[in-house]
Amino acid sequence: MKDDLFFMERAYEQALLGFKKEEIPVGAVVVYENEVISEAHNESITKTDPTSHAEIVAIRKAALKIGNYRLTNSKMFVTLEPCLMCCGALIHARFDKVVFSTQDKKSGAVVSNGNLLEANFINHYVQFQQGPMQKESSALLKKFFKIKRSRV
Repeated sequence: MKDDLFFMERAYEQALLGFKKEEIPVGAVVVYENEVISEAHNESITKTDPTSHAEIVAIRKAALKIGNYRLTNSKMFVTLEPCLMCCGALIHARFDKVVFSTQDKKSGAVVSNGNLLEANFINHYVQFQQGPMQKESSALLKKFFKIKRSRV
């Protein structure tokens, strides 16, 4: 059985692809029955679409692959703590669990702000945990924003 590190490494590879495209380097992988069924990175800049976060793109691909908008029995591995929008998508898609690498103190909505996945008004609870590759994911994001700031 594959472990969290294996799947997070795949998500990190996606983040690197986003970095090379000058997208905020976040990568996501959807795992269903212990197999990767979709993977994605942020595409908001490339697609001129504020909803094209790695999680959303991966969810769209996974739903098409299995032919269902409900992704029960699925887990998401993502390199950055999901935001409010992405938490909502995880809930509506009925994910079992999300594992994220590094916290997003500014916009994260799992543990950093709001604790959305534990809110008392939602109708489906997604388990969550902070997982492997925290240092690597954080370092990649810091490198990206340092480069962006140096160009201003």
